[in-house]
Amino acid sequence: MVYLKGSDEDEKTNTAYFADRLNTYPHCARCFYIVKCGHPQSKATIKARDSLTEGIGDLTNSGGFVPIVADDLKEHYNLNGVQTDNFGKNGDRSDQILKRIKEKPEIQKGLASADVITLTVGGNDLMKVISSNIFDLKVSSFNRPQKAYQRRVRRLLEEIREYNEKAPIYVLGIYNPFYLNFSEITEMQEIVDNWNQATEEMVQEQKRAYFIPINDLLYKGRGDEVGVTGGDSETTGSSASKEDLNNLLYEEDRFHPNNLGYQIMAGAVRDEMVKTEKEWITKSEGSE
Repeated sequence: MVYLKGSDEDEKTNTAYFADRLNTYPHCARCFYIVKCGHPQSKATIKARDSLTEGIGDLTNSGGFVPIVADDLKEHYNLNGVQTDNFGKNGDRSDQILKRIKEKPEIQKGLASADVITLTVGGNDLMKVISSNIFDLKVSSFNRPQKAYQRRVRRLLEEIREYNEKAPIYVLGIYNPFYLNFSEITEMQEIVDNWNQATEEMVQEQKRAYFIPINDLLYKGRGDEVGVTGGDSETTGSSASKEDLNNLLYEEDRFHPNNLGYQIMAGAVRDEMVKTEKEWITKSEGSE
């Protein structure tokens, strides 16, 4: 069972506060990011469609990690242009992503023409389970929902493959945004790790599919500012009186990444795409 330090009364207070804060967090955006590209040093254009990531927390309003990845690929492979389309819809769970693919011809066409597909999934599915069990969080209470989630992810990946058998699929994991704010909830990290493992297992069933973990990159923040206290620095009591700020998360909701967080996510995606470039770099017509 999730353990909250302090007396029974403190535990009730902390859990209630966590529940209240949980209700204030926006749903996470989930995405698949589709890339159309050509041979390095060719005149080809990368065409990217970001279906669900809206870039909430990106104060530059450029769309989160997607344009960063696109710009990096453009520079790395000397491509002459990058085109992006955003089909973002905040809050989709895995079943809702699948439903939109089945119902939206423009998404189906994008998948069919893609050279690369990047999918972020699982956060909203997990948040639904947490919200339903907030006053009795146990690692074991996630076992059955996790199995059901895996079945949905399997169907989702199979549906994507119906439209495109060859494009590599890069699936991003989820991260724990509560680590600094609610460090007393000692099993939350285990819950997130288990959820990521469940996603990775489904990814490994697919050919040309890769899992990209991001939790370790984001959950603690970065640099000397990790764990900066936003409230009274001398307060050591319940989470309700202490606000530890993750410097990689958006200050307005402390849930979505901020600009630096998106840059780190983009770096993880870019590195995996570069490492597996033979899966998706195609020689454009007329290039040497």
